[in-house]
Amino acid sequence: MNWWPLLGVALVVAGFVARLNPVLVVVAAGFATGLLAGIAPLALLELLGESLLKNRYLLVFVLTLPIIGLLERHGLREQARRWIETLRGMTASRLLLAYLGLRQITAMLGLTSLAGHPQTVRPLLAPMVEATAVRAHGPLPEATRERLRALSAGTDNVGLFFGEDVFIAFGAVLLMQSFLAEHGIVVEPLAIALWGVPTAIGAFALHGARLLRLEHRLARERLALAASSRGDA
Repeated sequence: MNWWPLLGVALVVAGFVARLNPVLVVVAAGFATGLLAGIAPLALLELLGESLLKNRYLLVFVLTLPIIGLLERHGLREQARRWIETLRGMTASRLLLAYLGLRQITAMLGLTSLAGHPQTVRPLLAPMVEATAVRAHGPLPEATRERLRALSAGTDNVGLFFGEDVFIAFGAVLLMQSFLAEHGIVVEPLAIALWGVPTAIGAFALHGARLLRLEHRLARERLALAASSRGDA
């Protein structure tokens, strides 16, 4: 067995540890692996070109993070905070509850990529939740801000996980249907998806109740922080 091509993995690790350009590191590691495996340079270029053409749809996902990063650099998070501050009746609990419902409904329709952590939670949802909490409860400790960000990400996870099981073309639904068919149990994907509706409703109710208690928890933390400040004074 030829172990030399594994040096490409070492190059990736070394490049990331040295904080070099990730694209250059991966491309260099790919070329090094191909050459060490005995592939001619022209054949290697042809292989890389064929792989790019076959998987060019992945460019949509690869470009997501740079685009979001560019928008954040030009004030996307700040604009989201300013916009949410104009909605006087909005609270952190209501905002997260509305996002939970929207995330579940879109996932039920198969639109799982419509939202998510990189494109929605980090640049939009989390800053808006923090802004509404600061407006209602004043300056927040860093630990509270981190908890709000984690809760925003968790809300996205709950909405996606329990919503996509209702979509009949979702991979997990088809996997369950094929597994049951192999054991002589014939079940239509629609029936499996419909049985996911009560679970989705239960998840919305449980997590929604947790979100509704958020304002009371933030208020208690504000009073405790104020009392601690008076005691220190």
